[in-house]
Formats: sequence, structure tokens, C-alpha cells
Amino acid sequence: MQTSSDRHEYPAHWEADVVLRDGGTARVRPITVDDAERLVSFYEQVSDESKYYRFFAPYPRLSAKDVHRFTHHDFVDRVGLAATIGGEFVATVRYDRIGAGGTPAPAPADEAEVAFLVQDAHQGRGVASALLEHIAAVARERGIRRFAAEVLPANTKMIKVFMDAGYTQKRSFEDGVVRLEFDLEPTDRSLAVQYAREHRAEARSVQRLLQPGSVAVVGTGRAPGGVGRSVLGNIRDAGFPGRLYAVNKAFPEDQKELDGVPARRSVRDIDGPVDLAVVAVPAEHVPEVVTECGEHGVQGLVVVSAGYADSGPDGRERQRALVRHARTYGMRIIGPNAFGIINTSPDVRLNASLAPEMPRPGRIGLFAQSGAIGIALLSRLHRRGGGVTGVTGVSTFVSSGNRADVSGNDVLQYWYDDPETDVALMYLESIGNPRKFTRLARRTAAAKPLVVVQGARHGGVAPQGHAVRATRLPHATVSALLRQAGVIRVDTITDLVDAGLLLARQPLPAGPRVAILGNSESLGLLTYDACLAEGLRPHPPRDLTTAASADDFHAALSRALADDTCDAVVVTAIPTVGEGAAGDAALAEALRSAAAAVPTKPVLVVHVELGGLAQALSAATSTAPQALRPPPDGPAPADTPRPTAPDPGPQTPPSAGRPASRPPGARPAGPPPSVAPSPVPPPVAPRAPAEEARLIPAYPAAERAVRALGQAVSYAQWRRDALDPGRVPEYENIDEKGAAQQIAGLLARGQGLTLGMRETCELLGRYGIRVHRALPAPAPDDAVSAARAIGYPVALKATAPHLRHRADLGGVRLDLADEEQLRRAYDELTELFGKPAELRPVVQGMAPRGVDTVVRAVIDPAAGAVLSFGLAGAATQLLGDMSHRLIPVTDRDATSLIRSVRTAPLLFGWRGSAPVDAAALEELLLRVSRLVDDHPEVVAVTLEPVVVAPHGLSVLGASVRLAPPPARDDLGPRTLPAY
Repeated sequence: MQTSSDRHEYPAHWEADVVLRDGGTARVRPITVDDAERLVSFYEQVSDESKYYRFFAPYPRLSAKDVHRFTHHDFVDRVGLAATIGGEFVATVRYDRIGAGGTPAPAPADEAEVAFLVQDAHQGRGVASALLEHIAAVARERGIRRFAAEVLPANTKMIKVFMDAGYTQKRSFEDGVVRLEFDLEPTDRSLAVQYAREHRAEARSVQRLLQPGSVAVVGTGRAPGGVGRSVLGNIRDAGFPGRLYAVNKAFPEDQKELDGVPARRSVRDIDGPVDLAVVAVPAEHVPEVVTECGEHGVQGLVVVSAGYADSGPDGRERQRALVRHARTYGMRIIGPNAFGIINTSPDVRLNASLAPEMPRPGRIGLFAQSGAIGIALLSRLHRRGGGVTGVTGVSTFVSSGNRADVSGNDVLQYWYDDPETDVALMYLESIGNPRKFTRLARRTAAAKPLVVVQGARHGGVAPQGHAVRATRLPHATVSALLRQAGVIRVDTITDLVDAGLLLARQPLPAGPRVAILGNSESLGLLTYDACLAEGLRPHPPRDLTTAASADDFHAALSRALADDTCDAVVVTAIPTVGEGAAGDAALAEALRSAAAAVPTKPVLVVHVELGGLAQALSAATSTAPQALRPPPDGPAPADTPRPTAPDPGPQTPPSAGRPASRPPGARPAGPPPSVAPSPVPPPVAPRAPAEEARLIPAYPAAERAVRALGQAVSYAQWRRDALDPGRVPEYENIDEKGAAQQIAGLLARGQGLTLGMRETCELLGRYGIRVHRALPAPAPDDAVSAARAIGYPVALKATAPHLRHRADLGGVRLDLADEEQLRRAYDELTELFGKPAELRPVVQGMAPRGVDTVVRAVIDPAAGAVLSFGLAGAATQLLGDMSHRLIPVTDRDATSLIRSVRTAPLLFGWRGSAPVDAAALEELLLRVSRLVDDHPEVVAVTLEPVVVAPHGLSVLGASVRLAPPPARDDLGPRTLPAY
């Protein structure tokens, strides 16, 4: 640590863990006087060439003076950071504040000279880029606004680090040296570069876990049974092609094998690298295992051991120590208390989990924070695949347990690039970084569907074992923000699987128009009602009668799909007496062949106890959208393209060709003989790389099928809207600089305050938001004077907290035309509710009649800035009918915001009323969004009521709260969650 003579205390908040380009981790921390030996050792391992690039001359060793200079910092004008792995330096960076002449200078000089040195063995891992982000953040904190660096022209790697960072730069060449100068203020390009690097690094870190070349199971019991022995058997039985080892320090020294797998007493005894270690030892022995793995160079850990944050405060501290320990060696962790991971790719075939059987290969990615829910997901997909809707496969499965390190955000980074995953299904009990999750979800949803079910959403606290920042937003608000990011949010595991099956198997619908046909009038009517309940636009059901043949179904489905007024088709079917398996196969083939002719429209089947039909409909092994199956007489060409996401709509052309469908009877009806009673399906042959026949999902109830279709319709619309997200308008009458000065002056009074009415009106007025003046009326004579100043007619309002915005209680008197009416109203209010001091009455000018609404903005420490809108009144409050958008809001966001509430018809001429001025309301929303986005110190704004008339609007009440803005971790350097 630094000595007491240093100007500042050790800045512990600068310490951070980062993910590097290759997926490993490093720790970034300030360099202190205690690092002298580490610095010398580090320098000795740097090549002469790298030393020459750093000092512009041969510099074989550091002098005592150099060591003192590079380890003694004041953490203001002179700062040094080191990247460490295993406690040893692998790279360093420092800055020295300089003045106009390039000589050392104290603050307020705002320029610094920066220099890097990276150990040769770690060059190319993105260490310098990560250090640049962190030293730039430190410099900004210390008032430095610009960096300068001098680099030899031959040092192209370092020049590239600076040039690729995305900052605004100047470059010059003088005396054989390249001089680079760049501003440190984040730009759109620098943030884009940072996010791209974050994506590559985090995706690679998950890839290293899911695609290992070698695996060691540590804690493999000597006797059959037990967690470690079970995981070892599951990996072996899945056919993992890499090297597999059983590790247990209790093995006899002469034991070389266990269940046909090489056995070792320690990871250190393994010859060759180990990419992944599955840790299944008691929690008290895990630290020893982590040390062995780290020293052996293991890249990642899956910790299935329990006894961590899931067991109370002591376990939570044990979990923190586990993460810190693993990151010291550059390893990432899934778990602890994890169910495991699965990768069904034919090249990997990894079942490092407690699932006794390997799921079928497929196109669905699964993530679950709960092992129990993970089991349920695999089980439901198995049941739907084994006898209800045909073969359904999984690409990858991750159960994160306590989610101490690897989280859903990391897995999303991996799935975004994964060509084996077309649909992502996630069960989340907590979201550790909502701001980052919505950013990643928006990007992922633009490429492939993301379906999420949230557990523990009404508990108000994170599940035991999850260390996350609390959000003050209600669950309904969080759900609305997820939907804004393109997330398909569902309520149950059943809905999660139902939506996933449809999105994995069918194209996205072009709109909400649904054709319904089938051989049961009653089932058709139920489907029609379900469509209306989901906001779809169903055509009248077409009853084919119970005598309908397979040919009749084919003809009816073909006509429905050819209808330009139809976007999707729901087929309802009940059993035909006496037909049996042959009839099911014929009907399935009829539906499949008709659907294949129009591959741009989704088809769903609602069946009643037709197991044979469901299997026949899904007689394929791929769940890829619009997949193709090789014809019976030979495989499809190897270079046939495979889609990686559902068709975004009719504007996307269909596949160039589609091979002939499977002939009837090619697959026998009834449950396949290979299906076992296990909750997860048995292994099957790897899926051929060619495309396969499009699968038609079948559902046992109309409501479930239509609910899944409704989700697909909404998602497809979001995909189309995302192509043109809108813009944030510029307004000429916004005084951003004046508002900043006013806010700074107000905050100088204290850390947080609610503004008075005068300050509120002044601040809002700087953004073009006019608040109707309200004058206090502590006595009847004061009310009369206020009315004369404002002009009749006026309103008299009680503003006491228990009466504010409660016109239903009688605390408001409107349209008072003269002094007599005003005095009478004043007497009535005081007689009903008490003394004026309790009522806090005010007099306000009358506004044009219209619809009362409310506009709110709040900065949540976890989710960020949120804009909300709804109609004012008790009914809206009771029903929670508010819509929400993340700030900054675009013009398209504002348009959808006011139309998203259920009471929106009241704004647009309901029952013959005059429509309100929607354009004025949208502009108000955009101005509030700009205010909060420009000034994060504005942590809360409430405008209530906002009376929207046919022409214009009136803001009758407003409040603003200021506070120092919460930290924006999405704008700072890349870091892993702190432990």
C-alpha cells in the first residue's frame, strides 16, 4: 500500500477484473510501492525489442531509480496500473500529467503522457486495449481530458491500439517519432469499439467453457453414485471426443483408470492441457482444487458443489472468495451450485451436467439460473419431442446456479454469434445488470428470438445465492422495458417452451390476420375466441366437418395460405374414428406438403389426443426455421445454406428451393421405441448438415397455440419496427447550458433535494415545458388576490399530500367565475377537510378541457433512466395501466408510448369524444426525455396532471428532484462484476 506521505489514499475502486480477447481474465489494479519485486520480475520477462519500443533505446534492466519512479504514485498527477494474472504483472500502463511545454505539471493541467509495456507472451490478448480503457477512466476522474503518446513507427501494434480505440485523435510525425494526441471524452465510436471488444471477449470466454478439448472431473467418487461419478459417466456416455480425466486425491497411487477413463490423484498429475474442470468436491476443499487448476492452466470451471451463497452469509463470503481466487488465474466459473452445461454439437458432444441422458441435437439454446427449472425445461422439451410435437433439439444448455461469475449476459454474447442456435430460451430469477441485459437483448433479438420467463418476480428480493443490485422499478415496468428491447417475455415454463417451439420451427408472421380451419366447429370457435383475446384478427373459422379427409385438409390449408389477407393458419383436428396411425400419417403429410408450398407463413396445429399426428407432423430431427430435409434418395448438397434466425417477415424472400416432402408412411406412427422414461431424451444420431423438412408444431389446447402465435406476431412487428427505430428530435428553444448551470447551483446546497415550484418551473421552462402558474392561498383574501392576478375563471385546489391529485375526494373546485364563487368554494373546502394550513390551497387558472394524463421520468440505479406515461385517475392507478420506455426516447418511442396503455382509446375519440392533440403530447414526452438524458442529476420528474385538449396541452402540476447521478457502469471501462 502507499505510504502516508502520498497525496491520496489507495484508490481501491480502480481495481477491476476484465475479460481478455481470448476469453481469459486478468485483474487491473493500481501499482503501489509494494510491487517493486513484481515490476522487476515482469521487466526481466519482456523481450529486448519490446523494451526498445518502450524506451526508444536499449534498456536491458531497470535501475533502482526507475523502480522507485514506476512504483511511487500520487494517484492524481502520476498513476500506474498493472494487469495481473496469478498475482504477477503481465502488462503495465502509466500516465504523467504534463503542461503546455510537455513538462510535468500539476492540476489544473488537463493533458497527460501515457505509455504501455506488455509482456511478449501476452501480446495479442487485448491486454493493452483493456488497460487503455481503464487508465482513460482514471484520467477523466482526475480531471485529465487528453492523452499524448510518442511511439516509434515500427511499433505498429501499439499504434493500432491507440488508433482503434475510437477517440478523437490527432497524429503527427517529428524527429522519427509518431506523436498521437486524443481526447478522452467517450464518443459514439469509442463506445461502439468498447462494446464490440466486450462482445468478442465474453463470447469467447463462454465458448472456451462450452467447447473444451479436454475435461477433468474433480471429485469423482471411488464407489458408484455421487455427483462427480455421475457427471463423469454422463460425459463419457455422451461420446465426448476429447480427453477426459477422473480426478480424486483419494485414489490409490497405483490406480490408473476409472470406468474406462484415465484416473489421476490431482490435476497437476495430468499430462497435457486441461481446458475445463468440473468441480464436485465439498465446498471446503474447492479452494485447493482451484489452486491446482489455476497452476495447471485450466481455462474454466463448472462448480456443481453447493454450500455457498445458497447456504447463508458465511457461504456468500465463501462464494466471493471463490470468484476472486479463480479470476486470479484467469479462469471463469459457471456456478457454484450449478446443474452443469451441455453442448450437443456433433464435434463436441459434451454433457457435463447431472442430466442422465444427452438431449437431442437441435437449434434451441437454454439458459436457467435454477437447476430444478433446468431439469423441467429439458424434461418438457423431451416430452414435446417424444410424443406430442415431435423431435425437439437443444444446441447448448447452461445452468448457472448461483451465477457468481458467468451470467445470462455472457451466454447471450455467445448465442449471438453461435450458428448452431436459432432461438434462445432463458429462465431468469434475477438480472445482475439490467442496463447491459437490455442492450444485449436488443441486439440479439434483432437476429434471433429471445424468450424469457422471470422467476421470483413478485418477491421483491433476489433469490438466495444471487448478489445483484436492487431495482426500485416494479416488475410490470421491468417487463415493459424488456419488451421494448425485443424480448418475448412469458409467464410460465409452459409458455416458454410453446413459444420456443413455434419460433424455432416456423417463419415469423407478417401480421395479425389468422385463418382457422379444421374438422371441429367447437374447437374452431374456441380458437377464434382465443385469437381475439390475444389481440389477433381471426377470420371466421372454416368447418371442414368430421368427414373431412386428408385431401380436404390439404386443399383447405393451401387455399388459406394462398389468401393474401391471411398471415398465419391454425389447423384444428380431432380424431377420426377408425383411421388410426395410417390416417394420422396421411393427414400429417397433407398438412406438411401444403405448408411447404408457402414457406413464408406459419402453420400451427391444435390437436386433441392425436399423438400419432403430432409425431408425423414433426418427422424430422432439426428445429431450424424453414428447415429442409434431404430427399429419400440421397443427401442434400453440403453447401446448402442453413438459416440462423426466423424469417423477419414477407419482405424476406423464401428459400430458393425445397426438396420433396417425405412420403406417407416413411416414419411409423406411435411413440418411437428408443424413448426412455428418463426426463431427458436419449442420444440420437447427429443431425445432418443439410436442411430438413419444415416442422409444424402441434399444441394440445387452442389457448396455448394462439398465445404462442400472439407472441410471434408481436415479435415480428418489433423486428420490423427495429429497422427504423426513429430519431431524437432537436428543439431550438432548449437551453441545455443554462439548465446545467442552474442544476449545479442548486446541487451546491446539498446532495439531494426536491425543487420548489419556482425552481421547478424555471428548470422545465429551459426545455420548453411551461407549467401553469399556481399561487398559494393560505386565506380567503389571498385566494381572491391570486385570482385577480391570474384572471377568472380559476380553479381552487387542495395540495395536501393526502388530497393531491384526488379530485374524487372533492379537493378541487373548477370554473370559479368570480370572487363570490371563489369565497364560497374556499369555505366549503375548509369545512370539509380542515384548516387551510392542513389543506395547502392554491389558485390556478383554468386550462382547456381535455383528458388528464401523467408523465413521469425516473433514474433507476440498476435499469437506468425510464420514461412513463398513463392517464391520471384512480382507475389507472388501480390497474397499473402505465407504459414505459428507456431514455433517450425517439419519436417512434413517443408515438408508441401513448398508444400502449389500455386506456389509450380515451385519447383518440372514444365514444364520439374529440381526439386529443397527440402531437403535442408526444413532443412533451420527448422534451422530458431530453431533460433527463442531458442532465442525469435530474433523478425524478413528475408532471401531473397534464390536460391534453384537442388543441395543445396544459401542465398543471410538476415536481423535480435533483441528486448526484448514479454511476453509469455502461459508460466506463469493461469490467466483470466486483467481488
